[in-house]
Amino acid sequence: MIYDVGMTIAYEYDRPAVAGRHLLRLMPADVPGEQRRVTSVLTILPEPAERRPFVDFFGNAAVEVAFRAAHDEILFRVKARVERLAPPASLDMSPPLARLHDEILDYRSLDARAPHHFLGPSPRTAPAPETTAYARAQIEPAMTVVAAVETIGLALHRDMKFDPEATNVDTPPSEAFARRHGVCQDFAQVMIACLRGIGVPAGYVSGFLRTDPPPGKPRLEGADAMHAWVRAWCGWDAGWIEFDPTNAIRAGTDHILVAHGRDYGDVAPVRGVLRIVGGQKTEHAVDVIPVG
Repeated sequence: MIYDVGMTIAYEYDRPAVAGRHLLRLMPADVPGEQRRVTSVLTILPEPAERRPFVDFFGNAAVEVAFRAAHDEILFRVKARVERLAPPASLDMSPPLARLHDEILDYRSLDARAPHHFLGPSPRTAPAPETTAYARAQIEPAMTVVAAVETIGLALHRDMKFDPEATNVDTPPSEAFARRHGVCQDFAQVMIACLRGIGVPAGYVSGFLRTDPPPGKPRLEGADAMHAWVRAWCGWDAGWIEFDPTNAIRAGTDHILVAHGRDYGDVAPVRGVLRIVGGQKTEHAVDVIPVG
């Protein structure tokens, strides 16, 4: 499936910022066999004094920018054409949960795809007694790893309610889980905590999700948003699979990858520091338009 993706992130400050430095992960990924970035451009206004593109440890495209002149707003705009390839149909080749630990130990590398980075606590997401107990209550001892991942994702979709007013970007997964309310970031980080608690390496994926308007209604410009889902390592033969607990589905051709890491902190679209006094407000708009 081919999509045209457009995203705008605008910041407006109460008083001019004297200087600032930001780290951006906004561009759709280019992953052989999964997703092809056909064309892309990142526009930044005002023009930064420094602009340094690089690839981070996990293979995500990133850009570091710095502003030295006073500015009272910043606009980040992405335009890209992306081909999302359908994942191949496959049988469940993952081991039983009880054997996964041995397969993790057999992974004798600390490269970016190594499951070891995604098993223990990370800065924003860690196993907790309540999420681990919840995960164990959903699974059966004889389950394969893939079956356990899907079962826990489906259970969270059933037991948590999507609620954009319940949390913010800094809400800990434990708090979102206690409320059983949250947004896609919360669904993903709670699922990661559940999986790590039962010994399944799991990480966070950021990207875009194609959405369809209600029947008979026009598609609204900017109605799409950045999305989040989960990737889990299911053993040597199954490798990494991706599951979207917010929508209770495997990630597929409607999911456009931007970045992946241990939790939201590794993939935040915009992170930075400002020399400023006063508040700020931000607006986001995303369009994902299928073109063929």
